[in-house]
Amino acid sequence: MLETDVLVIGAGPSGCVSASILQKHGLRVRVVEREKFPRFVIGESLLPRCMEAFEEAGLLECLKREGFQEKFGAKFMRGDDVCDFSFTDQFTAGWNWTWQVPRAQFDHALAQEVQAKGIPIDFEHSVVGIAWEKDSSVTTVRDASGVERQIKARFIIDSSGYGRVIPRLLKLDKPSDLPSRQTYFAHMSDRRRLAFSEPNRITIVLSQPGLWVWMIPFAEGTTSVGFVGDPAHFQGFSGTTSDILRSLIQADPHVAARFGDQDFIWEARKLEGWSVTTEKFYGDGFVLTGNVTEFLDPMFSSGVTLAVVSGARAAGIVAKKLMGLPYDWEEEYMKPTLAGVDVFRTYVKSWYEGTLSEIFFAPSHSFHATFKSQICSVLAGYVWDQSNPFVKKHDRALKNLAQVLRLQRDQQGDA
Repeated sequence: MLETDVLVIGAGPSGCVSASILQKHGLRVRVVEREKFPRFVIGESLLPRCMEAFEEAGLLECLKREGFQEKFGAKFMRGDDVCDFSFTDQFTAGWNWTWQVPRAQFDHALAQEVQAKGIPIDFEHSVVGIAWEKDSSVTTVRDASGVERQIKARFIIDSSGYGRVIPRLLKLDKPSDLPSRQTYFAHMSDRRRLAFSEPNRITIVLSQPGLWVWMIPFAEGTTSVGFVGDPAHFQGFSGTTSDILRSLIQADPHVAARFGDQDFIWEARKLEGWSVTTEKFYGDGFVLTGNVTEFLDPMFSSGVTLAVVSGARAAGIVAKKLMGLPYDWEEEYMKPTLAGVDVFRTYVKSWYEGTLSEIFFAPSHSFHATFKSQICSVLAGYVWDQSNPFVKKHDRALKNLAQVLRLQRDQQGDA
């Protein structure tokens, strides 16, 4: 039987951040990962707040060496209306740039660096059961050939993402309060990129109410293109997944002008029903991080940010626990994690309800620079800055601003 201080389930960004920080505290760490890397996963546009977690974990330099496309902001479009955010204008002090990354390469680089630090990662190992003991646990894992073995650990961090290992074993899953949505997406050639937009930002196109498009350029010249919306938006399209994505592209004038005759780098894919949460984020002998806690929506690219920030925070608390220092899961982990999730949830809901569209596409002279910088900080991932009114009172602040802009528009119409 193998023994370790902490077993991390999942070698994605959250698991790699947790493992690296725990090792810096002098703890023995082992990672098990169900997949073989490199492998694709969604979530390709990072937020600047991620950089702090990578820096804390000692993983920033290995990512810089990869030459990923730098990201300096986000642009939102609706027909001829444009709302452009530059992270240099954000309200909160912090990182003002990040990367846009092909996740297969990005996650593989992180995992390789973790291994280079001397932390073992067992790829193609699935967790088939966990036996909980008083001060430890024994996890049974099965490799690709079907061979099983046991790993004894003093603590488990579940960073398994969509695998949701512990929530499924302990039946902790519960439905999200967000409606079910679908996405059709692919990586595409992008030969006319510079004619439409510089590559160092994500572009979001509001194709029609409730249906939007992401365009995420990568350094090697390809771009990730995806349509997201209620399943009803896609019912009028038929054929293969690639046929449907091609039809969606042709149906939007802006997207068609850029990608209508471009090639798919790989066949289009479809995802749906991704919003899910759990009853609790921690328990005796374990903590959940990243998408295992809750995944909201591709809009605003919150997934990796919540993953790595929660991974870093959890690792620090686990280290204190195993070193016999005072800790409080509720105050130090549960409440701040939920606070960040709640801010992003408000912005996701406000986008689909149309509140953010009213704000983003209001006349530029109406959208005050101070408000724009405060919202920009949220888009940069700084959702824990309580000095920002669009964080502290996120729901009320957005609704109040939309109402003011609506009144201004009505008054100008009556003039």
